[in-house]
Amino acid sequence: MPGADAAMRRNVWLLFCCQALMNATMVGQVAMGALIGHSLAEDKALTTLPMALQMTAVMAASIPAGVIFARLGRKPGFAIGAVCSILGSLTFAAGVWRADFALYCAGAIPAGFGFGIAQHYRFAAAEVASPAYRPRAIGLVMAGGVLAAGLGPELVKHTRDLAPPHLFLGTYLILALLPPLCLGLLALTQLPPAAARGHAATPLRDILARPAFLTAALTGMVAYGTMNLVMTSTPVEMMLCGFGVNASATVIQAHVIAMYAPGFVTGRLIQRFGVRPIIATGALLSAACVFVGIGGSSFWHFVGALALLGLGWNFMFVGATTLLATTHAPQERVKAQATNDFLVFGTVACTAFASGAVHAQAGWIALNLALLPALALALVVIAWQARRARLPATA
Repeated sequence: MPGADAAMRRNVWLLFCCQALMNATMVGQVAMGALIGHSLAEDKALTTLPMALQMTAVMAASIPAGVIFARLGRKPGFAIGAVCSILGSLTFAAGVWRADFALYCAGAIPAGFGFGIAQHYRFAAAEVASPAYRPRAIGLVMAGGVLAAGLGPELVKHTRDLAPPHLFLGTYLILALLPPLCLGLLALTQLPPAAARGHAATPLRDILARPAFLTAALTGMVAYGTMNLVMTSTPVEMMLCGFGVNASATVIQAHVIAMYAPGFVTGRLIQRFGVRPIIATGALLSAACVFVGIGGSSFWHFVGALALLGLGWNFMFVGATTLLATTHAPQERVKAQATNDFLVFGTVACTAFASGAVHAQAGWIALNLALLPALALALVVIAWQARRARLPATA
C-alpha cells in the first residue's frame, strides 16, 4: 500500500531527527566531559568519572525504560527521557558555574537516564518498519547521529566562552534547548501503543539461552565497550599531546560522523551480505583503529584512529541491533530490548570507569591494546553462531 509505505518512511525520518537531537547532547558531553573532569577533579584518575556515572545511569535506565514503554507506550517514554536530558544539562551547568566536581557528576545521572531512554529510538524504528525495510530503518535512525556529529561539537566550539569566566557554562544551557525540539517532532510521529497484555510472560532465562540473542548482546557489548574505552580518554590524551579544545572537538566530530554516517547504507549492506559478515567486518575495522592509534601522536593519527573506531562501531552495533530484532516474539520485545541494553550499557559504564584509570596508570598504548582481546572474542562468537544457524539447513 503506497500510503502505508509513505507513512512508515515519514515516521522513520522523524525518529531520525529525534535521535539526532538527543545524540547531540551526548556528543557535546563527550567533547567536554573529560576536559571538565580533568580541571575539576583533584585526583586525575577520576577525570572520566562523570562519563562513567552517565553510562552507569544509561545502564540503570534500561529496565525502568522497558517498564515505561510496556505500560505507557513509546511516546510517553521518549517524553520522559527528554525531560531527564534537560535536567541533566542544567545540573551540569550548575556544576560548572560553582566549579563543584560532585555537583557536576550529579548531572550525569539524569543525563544518563535521558540518553538511555533515547537508545530505544532504534527499536521504535524496527517496530514501525516492515520486515523487509527493518535493517534500513534501524540504520537510518541511528544515522541521525550524523546531524549530532555536526551539531554537538560545533556548539562546544562556538559557545564554550559564552558565559565568561565559566568555560562551557553557556554550552550546557544551549544543550538544554535540544530535547524540547525533540518533543515537538515526537508529537508528529505515529508510534505503536503499549503492548497488549494477556500473553504468558516468557522467562528471561529462555531469552538469554537463545544463541542469536547471546550473539547480538555480546557483539553489541563489544562494539560499544571498546569504542567507549578509547573515545572517553581521547580528549585528555590530545590535551597531553599539546592540542587544544577545538582540535579534540574536531576529532570527536570526525569520530561521531564515522559512527553514524554509514547508517545510510549499512542496512543495505546487511540485506546484501548478511548480518554476521557485517558485524565481523566491523570488528576488524575496530582492530585496525588500534594500530593507527598507537602508530603516532599527530592530529591525523587521532582522526584516522577515531574514524576507524566509529566505522567499526557502526557495522557491529547496527548488525547487533538487526540480529536482536530476530530473536524475540512481539510480546517479548520490551523484555529482550531492555535486557540487551542493560548488558550493553553495563559494559559501557565499566569501560568508562576503566578508561580514565587505565589511561592515567598504564598510558595510551595500553588503553588501545586492551581492545584486541574483546574484538577477538566477538569474532569467535560470530563464527559460532553462524555455524549453529547453518545446522538446521544441513540437517
